[in-house]
Amino acid sequence: QVQLVESGGGLVQAGGSLTLSCKVSGGFVSVIDMAWYRQVPGNQRELVASITNSGATVSIDSVKGRFTVSRDNAKNTVHLQMNSLKPEDTGTYFCYSKHWRLGSAWGQGTQVTVSS
Repeated sequence: QVQLVESGGGLVQAGGSLTLSCKVSGGFVSVIDMAWYRQVPGNQRELVASITNSGATVSIDSVKGRFTVSRDNAKNTVHLQMNSLKPEDTGTYFCYSKHWRLGSAWGQGTQVTVSS
């Protein structure tokens, strides 16, 4: 069973940067499709960026050019580098994994707050 633990959230001023990390256990990130979602109270969880087991990445338009998703196979960790942060990036960020045999899993979430 895959388990995910996020870290790296915090409070940052607009224009600043944060790097979120998702430590994976129970599976190898090199063969698992991974993604970052975020949620604001009262709204549905939305996909922010993803990276497939082949390394292909996708991100939503509002973060393109600012956020980068990557993985470190040696540390079995997925990162979300967030630059030029805006107040509308505020939310709880969740790590998500999906694998045909291991199933899907969510992390507990990490809070990101961007002040104006």
